[in-house]
Amino acid sequence: MPSLDDPVHPHNVPSVAELSPKETDHLIAACAFSDAERAAVYRAIETRRDVRDQFRSDPLPEDLVRRLLEAAHRAPSVGFMQPWNFILVRQAETRDRVWQAFNQANEEASLMFEGGRRAQYQRLKLEGIRKAPLSICITCDTQRGGPVVLGRTHNPATDVYSTVCAVQNLWLAARAEGVGVGWVSIFHEDAIKNILNIPAHVKIVAWLCVGYVDELYDMPELAVKGWRDRLPLDKLVFEEGWQDCEDM
Repeated sequence: MPSLDDPVHPHNVPSVAELSPKETDHLIAACAFSDAERAAVYRAIETRRDVRDQFRSDPLPEDLVRRLLEAAHRAPSVGFMQPWNFILVRQAETRDRVWQAFNQANEEASLMFEGGRRAQYQRLKLEGIRKAPLSICITCDTQRGGPVVLGRTHNPATDVYSTVCAVQNLWLAARAEGVGVGWVSIFHEDAIKNILNIPAHVKIVAWLCVGYVDELYDMPELAVKGWRDRLPLDKLVFEEGWQDCEDM
């Protein structure tokens, strides 16, 4: 996504000679991380899991929650519009209302599958809304930055892409902190908007269940439970353009 605030194309980056003295004050060395630091980053990526049922009930310390939110807020965004907001939900009554909205949508979703696949779906645990001590509703304000945003002129969906980057930042930071995160997406958006009084122009991007966990699966839970396996990377990488591929 070349329109994000981090430059992608070297030929678009001005030389040091073209920068003002104020700009050069902000240049830092672009060196690689140490072996230990690099290994930690890859470990967080490789062991991150979508947690559904392993949450502990004890609350997260406020300073830890703040670190997770700071990590999310460091995400890149198109035109540096930073379209995200973070709604923290701790009250059991509110979480129960959200669970009711999930449960209705989940029952509808189960009817979209047939036979054994439906039975398998119904056995899956797909959320931890009432079990996790904290939920975070991450939203995207489509009007932030005004009617014309640098880099969003021809693809308005980049504000949502940017918000997803914030979700991933939070998720990886949580993994490093020993905190589990579960992304709930099965609900009617209007139902959650009504519960949280979210304006019409603001999109809900993610409902995250967040809490301490003692154990994680060593591979994605849906793979463990036979829903779907990880696709081979070699079948997903093309050179110089799209190539025909078998149904995956």
